[in-house]
Parts: sequence; structure tokens; C-alpha cells
Amino acid sequence: MSFGQGGPQWGPGGTGGPGSGPAPDWAALAEAAEARTRRRKWLMIGGGALATVGIAAAVAITVVSANSDETSASNKPASELPTAADIPGASKDPEPSFEATTPPPPPDPKDFISSAKKDKAPLTPEGLFPGKSLRAGESVYKKGPTDSTTQCTSVTQPALGSVLAKHDCTRMIRASYIRDGIAVTVGVAVFDTASDAAKVKDQVKKGLVNSLSGKGVPSFCRTGVCRGTYNAYGRYAYFTTTGYTSGKNVITSDRKAYGVGDDLARFAFHRINQRGEAQASAAANAPQ
Repeated sequence: MSFGQGGPQWGPGGTGGPGSGPAPDWAALAEAAEARTRRRKWLMIGGGALATVGIAAAVAITVVSANSDETSASNKPASELPTAADIPGASKDPEPSFEATTPPPPPDPKDFISSAKKDKAPLTPEGLFPGKSLRAGESVYKKGPTDSTTQCTSVTQPALGSVLAKHDCTRMIRASYIRDGIAVTVGVAVFDTASDAAKVKDQVKKGLVNSLSGKGVPSFCRTGVCRGTYNAYGRYAYFTTTGYTSGKNVITSDRKAYGVGDDLARFAFHRINQRGEAQASAAANAPQ
């Protein structure tokens, strides 16, 4: 057999050739492949649509959850909406509770000056009657001498001294002031308790604290008539003795002398109260 232009040929639709069988139907294969390609495209498009629907549903749930208090958040009836316990993040545990705390009231200044057990601040004439003068309204009083003694009866008239001794006076602190020929001695008697000081105030009927002269304050109230006052605050009883340095008597209608005595009595009360306020403030600011 010779091979030339007229010899056997191998190609599409041909027959023959070593090991050859029936030739494949290439057209049918091409159509089948095209059909499979079209099905894969539809599946991909369909899958994408389903994914899109899933995202839309997730967004819708998020919006409804975030705006669940608005009536337009969902068209579903209330019976079909999730309960609070079904919402992610909802807790069945009770809300934490905190006990209400009330700060303690500030200390009462009077508590500190009502008992020797709490009244621990230093007690001196200069601490109780500071400075060289005092002003009461438009009046200025020059301070004279001061003193302090544990022998309370030694600086008072007997009628007052006996009452002080009966209720265990532990100290008497005095200071004198002068203005326009009128002098005043202020005496502050100290007791262990407020009860003792109150009893002294209630039982004093007469008797004065002895006047204290010196340092610009002439002798006064050694003779003649002088005016006395007495009161108590906390564990302190305080007294004033007011008179003219000229020896003139003080009469009940003498508003000038009475006014001077009242100014100094108020000053004594003010200083005792300040003592309590200072200790109360220190206690309130002390570290706990």
C-alpha cells in the first residue's frame, strides 16, 4: 500500500486508522457542554439572590431590634414578636441594686464644748481672748490684762464663789476691756460637764467676778455699784462685771454701761462657740 494524495485519510468523520472505532459526535458534545454551562450560571445567579435575601433579612432584624419601641418598626402582630428573654443579650438575672448611702451629719460644735472628755483644744487666756482689742459694731474696746487660775473662788465675791465651788469649777479665765471710761472684766468659769455649768447659771442670785485692772485699765468696781451678768454655754459659765473707772455708780437706766456689758457678754459667748466650731471642723476633716 502506498501513501499519497489519494491514500486513506484520518480526520473528523473519517474511518479507519490504527485502533480506531466509531468517531465521536462532536456537535452533540458541544451542545451538552453549552447546556451544562448555562445551568451553572443559573445556579450561581440563584445562589447570589438567596444570599442577598439573607442579608436583607439580617438588616431588617437589626433595625427592628434597635427601634423596638417604635410602632412602625414591624408589621407583625405583637404575639409574633420576640420576647425580651429571646433577644440576644437579654438577661434573666435581676438588675444590680445599690444601697443608698447618706453622708453622716457634720459634728455639732456644742458637743465638743459640753464635756471635758471631748473638749481637748488648748485653753489659755490668749486663746480665749485674742488680740489687743475687739470691735463690736462701731465700738472698739482696748484689751487690758488677762489671767487664769484653778482657784475659782479666789477671784470672785463669796456669793458667786460658793456656787462655783459647789459644782466643781476647775478654772476661771479673766480678761478686762475698756472704752470711754467704762471698764469690763469678763470671767469664764470651766466645768467638766455642761450640766454643772447650767446649774451654776440657775443658782447664781448675786455676787460678781472680781474686776481685773492693769495694762491701761484703772482700778474699778472696788467700791460703789457695778453691773453684773451671768450665763452658760456648754461646759462654760461666763460672767461680766461692768463699772466706771471714775467710781460712778451704774444705775438701771444707764444704757451706756449696760450696752458695754452686753457687748462683752456676747463676745464671751462668741469665743466659746468658736472653740466648739474649730474642734468640730477639725473632726470633720480628719482622715477616716
